[in-house]
Amino acid sequence: MAFVYILECNDGTFYTGSTRRDPQHREWEHNFDPRRGANYTWERRAVRLIYTEQFERIDDAYNRERQLHGWGHRKKAALIEGRIGDLKAAAKSGGDTAQ
Repeated sequence: MAFVYILECNDGTFYTGSTRRDPQHREWEHNFDPRRGANYTWERRAVRLIYTEQFERIDDAYNRERQLHGWGHRKKAALIEGRIGDLKAAAKSGGDTAQ
């Protein structure tokens, strides 16, 4: 089992990652273990787990992570909030900058 996850950082930005571990454990690592968390999140603690997707294979989770890295803040927010119909509009708005 594998996951892609999105953390919300204390400055309002999103961090997207993938893991074979429990996403809640990864959230803990990002908050409390400087060796296991990313530099980006360590500088923006506290972070909060706000979204996950589950996959059978880590390769699939990683590919989804790479896709989400190409999305801007508004498009990720629409996904997180379940506004699936807004995903295309967010991508076409031109104001969808990566974050």
